Amino acid sequence: MDIGEGIRKAMAKLSRATIIDAKAIKEFNKELQKVLISNDVDVSLVFKLTSSIEQKALKSNPPPGITPHDYITDIVYNELVSFMGSSYEPELKPKRIMLMGLYGSGKTTTAAKLAKYYQDRGLSAGLICCDVTRPSAYEQLETLAKQANVAFFGIKGENSARKIVSKGMEELKSKQVIICDTSGRNAINEQLIAELKEINSEFEPDQKILVLSADIGQVAGHLSEEFKNAVGVSGLIITKMDGSGKGGGALSAANAANAKVMFIGTGEKLSDIEPYNSERFIGSLLGMPDIANLLEKVQNAIKEENINPEEVEVEKLNFESFYAQLKALNRMGPLKSVFGMLGASDMPKDVIEKGEEKLSKYKVIISSMTKNERLDEKLLHQDGRVRRIALGSGTSEKDVRELLSDFAKMKKSFKMLKNDRNMKRFMSRFSN
Repeated sequence: MDIGEGIRKAMAKLSRATIIDAKAIKEFNKELQKVLISNDVDVSLVFKLTSSIEQKALKSNPPPGITPHDYITDIVYNELVSFMGSSYEPELKPKRIMLMGLYGSGKTTTAAKLAKYYQDRGLSAGLICCDVTRPSAYEQLETLAKQANVAFFGIKGENSARKIVSKGMEELKSKQVIICDTSGRNAINEQLIAELKEINSEFEPDQKILVLSADIGQVAGHLSEEFKNAVGVSGLIITKMDGSGKGGGALSAANAANAKVMFIGTGEKLSDIEPYNSERFIGSLLGMPDIANLLEKVQNAIKEENINPEEVEVEKLNFESFYAQLKALNRMGPLKSVFGMLGASDMPKDVIEKGEEKLSKYKVIISSMTKNERLDEKLLHQDGRVRRIALGSGTSEKDVRELLSDFAKMKKSFKMLKNDRNMKRFMSRFSN
């Protein structure tokens, strides 16, 4: 069972308890232990966490005006935040970053993601390919650099990492953030350590970041210790946090080993990287809405699709603006993650799949409309237009009419929103 789903079910079961006493807390802790251990969280850490929850829940009383359930929820939230480690706030200043990691960690893709992250925030960035062992490393990083629109340097076929670093720093000296992607291995060994020490000596990085895949679970703590003892580690980047049930194990193990998690990878796109925020992470596990993250995703999607913000204003809803909204939504990743940011993580899988299928179909249908039809949907009620659009989009007339019906309902709902000042103020934030 997914760690977030498991914790939410345990919390829901606790909320249904008539009285939240020692028995209810112990039963909740048993459920929580099962969920965490099944998601590869270290057993000793799990028992330490649940013991702390039990002590705080039973040795103190809720403040006036706070229900027992809300009080327990707050205790669980705070304990989990502490359990998963502190948040990270990256400094936006010039720096040299050396990335390290084993094969399969996603290190090369992370290098490009990190370069794009800093460049999108006003710091020019460049990548140096110092992976001299993997045959396709040069081509992969060069391609990713082009996609991220950042500078790239490498010497194809060169076996000396020191030489590549030396020339790379000279070539990229005008860049404010320089990221060095190093070689990996199947396991840490003397050859890898010697190579990393050589690069470290030549590059003199401000940060030495270890990249680990979330699916290694509690082994994250052991690996971070090994790299720390060998060459030193400033912090970690945990990748594949979108699809691994062992993410909680990796985060908690890293925290127990005093290894700071700096960023997490949340998807396959180059924009799918974010500074680690334990409050936000635990909030998502507990099913709490994350409107701040949702707004940020919307703004980034609008920017990446080169959409005029005015095109997605809800007060100007027509098929033109709806099409722009669909493009932005597509940039935000799977519909499941969007529902998660809205606090609806447990939306049934079949509902999400049908929703994604329908939205994809609607996008194709709208792309087959003329400019005038997008701006004035009344034209679509004229003879022959629905049939023409269906043929042009490879869909049926029934599909087109379903879109018209759903759009009419949506427009009616937005008209109701205009009369609600608080909701109108909230929705306007999506396009500011």
